[in-house]
Formats: sequence, structure tokens, C-alpha cells
Amino acid sequence: MKKENKKVIYWLLIGCILIFIMVVVGGITRLTHSGLSISNYKLISGTIPPMNDIEWQEAFDLYKQYPEYQKLNTHFDLQDFKDIYFWEWLHRVLGRFIGVVFFIPFLYFLVRKQLSKPTIKKSIILLILGGFQGFLGWYMVKSGLVDNPDVSHYRLAAHLTTAFITFAYTFWVALDLIFPNKKEINKKIRNLIRFGLGILIIQIIYGAFVAGLDAGFIHNHWPMMNEGKFIHETVYIEQSPVYKNFIEGKSGVQFVHRMLAYLVALIIIIIWNKTIKLEITNYQKKAINFLLVMVGVQFLLGVLTIIMQVPVWLGVAHQVGAFVLLSIMTFALHRFSK
Repeated sequence: MKKENKKVIYWLLIGCILIFIMVVVGGITRLTHSGLSISNYKLISGTIPPMNDIEWQEAFDLYKQYPEYQKLNTHFDLQDFKDIYFWEWLHRVLGRFIGVVFFIPFLYFLVRKQLSKPTIKKSIILLILGGFQGFLGWYMVKSGLVDNPDVSHYRLAAHLTTAFITFAYTFWVALDLIFPNKKEINKKIRNLIRFGLGILIIQIIYGAFVAGLDAGFIHNHWPMMNEGKFIHETVYIEQSPVYKNFIEGKSGVQFVHRMLAYLVALIIIIIWNKTIKLEITNYQKKAINFLLVMVGVQFLLGVLTIIMQVPVWLGVAHQVGAFVLLSIMTFALHRFSK
């Protein structure tokens, strides 16, 4: 790591930490069904929550105009509304704060000429990803304010996956500066990690599908979906045409998520096995070993989440596990790339 890059590296790593916190709060927001509590979008003034009883009542009255209250939460009083409002407000404020943390230091480093041309290009991509992430958040919430009192699971998946990708790319840019002199070690291992990373991202998308469809609250057994059934009949007969079962049906989506978990674990075990006898660096060895441990932890968290019918703390822990697994996979790929 070059001394002149230290401030830039710290900036990027702080961004990574903030995105991590954002994902955790987003998970809590989803699991507590708080995401539709703020139905209007105010970029600046929206950072300030209601400050008195009159403003709280106005916000609650606005919430009452939308399907979630009218179809699901007519029993809510003002205190119930305040409870769900907090998580959505915090989630939005964090998003704005991350935008400031990225943009202002970027301008500072740009003016001070502390960014190389490649880093400038990568930083611009990060800013675009961040802005797109904010747009997807608004687009997602909008889908739950019309008829159905729930957000589109497709839009939820896009929002969550973009957050994961933004984190991974931010981490990658930081790693480029921490390890400026990379060397290619083994193309086969690199390509295998790339493949594993691709499957992991698909698994993250399906995790969002499960969350968006509340598919974790059914088939709460393991390894069978129900007692004695590895594949429940609703996996393939719930929707028509058949393919919709695997992208819109609760049973089908959960089944795919289960199967992808086995595949991700298998790929990581293969990567670990193929690197045992290779002469690799200490960083590479640690990355692969941590990858093996973390996939085991994440698999266990997934099983427990299903069996215990998605308690909030465990659902969040499972999402955090996916985040950590992606981080280690990104680091491993970086260490095995040019």
C-alpha cells in the first residue's frame, strides 16, 4: 500500500462499512414490515422526522391513505406507526448519508489530485451505482403503494443485489490500492472463484425473492421441505405456466434457494480442495480457509432461519452472513487475479 493512497483507502473502506450497516438496517426494515411507512419521497426535508404530535398525526394520516394500512394494519395506533416509521426513516437517512460520504470526499480528492485516472473512473462508477441504488429504493417502495400492500419481490431483489454489488465493487477498488502489485497465480482457480461468485450473486437474488414473497414462513423443515418430502408438490403446481413457480411461487422460490445453497457450498469445497496442494500466498490461503468456514456458518444460519420460521434477529444474521461471504469471495478473487 502506497502512503499517498492511505486516505483514499480509508474513505473507500468507510464506505464499505456504511453500506454494510445500510444492508443490516434494510434487512430489519424488511423483516419488521416497516418499508411502506413513509409514502412520500423528500430528498432533503425527509431527513428530519416528525418533531411534534401534529406532525406525527399528519404522517400517520398520510400512511392511512395507502393499501398497507387499509388492508393489513387498520388496527394500528400512532405508537405502532412510530415503531415502523423509525426503521424506514433510518434506512433512508443512511442512504443519504452514504451519498454525502462518497461524493464530498471524492470532490476533495479530485481537487487535490490524489486520485489516479483509473481510480477516478472507478469512483465515478461507484457514484453511479450509489445513485442507481437510491432510485431502486424509491422504485421498490412505489410498487407497494398502489393496490398490493407489499413491494414487488423483483424490485426488492434489484435493490438488495445492487447494494451487494456496490459494496463488492467498492471493496475491490480499495483492494486495488491496498495491493497495487498483483500477479496471476492460477487461471483455473481464478475462473472457479469467478463462477462461484456468479452463483453466489444468483443465490443473493433468490434470497431477496424469498424475503419479498415471505417464502421463508412455509416448509419449515430441513432437509425435507415438509416431513418426508424433499420436493413439495407446490414447487411445481403452484403457478402456471410452470416456470413461474421458480420465480414467483413461494414454494418454488424457496426450493431454488435451498438448492443453490448446496451448490454454493459445493463450489467452495471444490475450490478449497483444489488449492490444498498448490503453492499459494498466505493471503490466498487465508481467503480460501475463511471462505470454507463462512459458507458452513451461512449454511447453518439458513437452515436455522427456515426451521425457526424467520425470527427477525436470525433473518438479519442470515443476510449479514451473505454479506460476509460475498466479502471473502471478493477478496479471494482479487488475490487470485492479475
